[in-house]
Amino acid sequence: MTLDVHQLDQILLVGTGVLLLGILAVRVSVGFGLPSLLIYLLMGVALGEAGLGVQFDDAEVAHALGFAALILILAEGGLTTPWPEIKPVMRLGVSLATVGVAVSVLVMAVFGHYVLGLTWQVAVLLGAITSPTDAAAVFSVLRRVPLPRRLTGSLEAESGLNDAPTVVLVTLVSVGGGHGFLYLIGEIALELTVGTLAGVAVGFSGAWLLRRSALPSSGLYPLAVLSFTILAYAGSAALHGSGFAAVYVAALILGNAELPHRAATRSFSEGVAWLAQIGLFVMLGLLAAPKRIDLETVGIALVAGLALTLLARPLSVAVAALVQPMPWRDLSFISWAGLRGAVPIVLATIPLAEAVDGATQLFDIVFVFVIIYTLLTGPTLPLVAKVLKVARRSEPRDLDVEAAPLERIAADLLQVTISPKSLMHGVEVGELRLPPGSSVALIVRDGKTLVPERRTVLRHGDDVLVVTPRKDREATENRLRAVSVGGRLAQWLGKKPPS
Repeated sequence: MTLDVHQLDQILLVGTGVLLLGILAVRVSVGFGLPSLLIYLLMGVALGEAGLGVQFDDAEVAHALGFAALILILAEGGLTTPWPEIKPVMRLGVSLATVGVAVSVLVMAVFGHYVLGLTWQVAVLLGAITSPTDAAAVFSVLRRVPLPRRLTGSLEAESGLNDAPTVVLVTLVSVGGGHGFLYLIGEIALELTVGTLAGVAVGFSGAWLLRRSALPSSGLYPLAVLSFTILAYAGSAALHGSGFAAVYVAALILGNAELPHRAATRSFSEGVAWLAQIGLFVMLGLLAAPKRIDLETVGIALVAGLALTLLARPLSVAVAALVQPMPWRDLSFISWAGLRGAVPIVLATIPLAEAVDGATQLFDIVFVFVIIYTLLTGPTLPLVAKVLKVARRSEPRDLDVEAAPLERIAADLLQVTISPKSLMHGVEVGELRLPPGSSVALIVRDGKTLVPERRTVLRHGDDVLVVTPRKDREATENRLRAVSVGGRLAQWLGKKPPS
């Protein structure tokens, strides 16, 4: 197929129109607490054969483009995830992404074969495709819900790592070849190990090089960091390892390294990830064919979703949590917050590309499943968090600031909103007793700015800007949370911030 200038003009016209609509749709999805994928999927359906008539039915192209988009989405997830938040719960995150996925796949495979009447191959594929949580959905929705770091860290670690084993499993089952159970386990373990080691090697070597490279433009640093994450994927794939494990691990290391222009890198990666999400979901919507979806498909999707939500997911969380026990309220929320999104639909293109018997119906089932249970789960997360009493106050809230190229003055700026219930009300600035080197730089009160002194009294509704050296950021946040919970006497009362 050749591409001339006239066709390019048409592609750019339609493409930029879809992109701008997708960007504006983010505001709508945020307002309703929904992952934006639903709007993008519907945009794709509207452009497809059921709407404007755009033809797209190449499963192999969708498979390749879907993987490319997931690489960028996972890279953004790793680059923007603070290591101190997930380190305490990393054991649980890894367990959810491996043991939890295995339990979920087993339960769904048995349910699919004996209850839904699917063949064993399709039943295993259904379990493997629907078990992983979606990084884009988790990162976009959970970061707007005021949750303790032990929950957000667990869910983000799980969503960043569970794509790797499921991609390997779905690929091996789709290709076939009569491999036994032990072979599958060994292959998954080998690919995860190689991918993790490749990600660690690329992440640390990339950080070492960037710290010692004085690039002529600040805009080159984000490009270099993102290039290293893609290199981790490609290098791991060349070694027959899990590229998805490699890209997330490398991005996590690079995102937490002391590199110049970290805020610019984070903003750039977020923009690229949004572009990848919009393109991915619209493409998957184009690939769907609403005329194929009948009552039987909808019924299977509903029943399979109920089995996953009420049986497989809670059981997998309970088993995975044996390595790091948590209160039942936390585990219940983790179970409910297993958001599905683009990942299951992308995984469903693998058997479609391999022409597996029943793959077309499986793709339609997964498509309906994702739409229904995203509508059910996404908007209810704040309510579930409130009912289970796992929500916390939303301060302090981070405000990203460009890091100076001279690393010796690198600092972070924290924006703290004093809520109506905060005991920081009435506390003087000097009584905060922040770590040495940290200080309150500015107070915004009733729309007016105030340069504080030690005797300045904080009030409900104040927005407080705190400057802290990056190495003391965690201690500064912990001190602010302690004062918010215990007031000026928090240090002597032994009040500690919620974890």
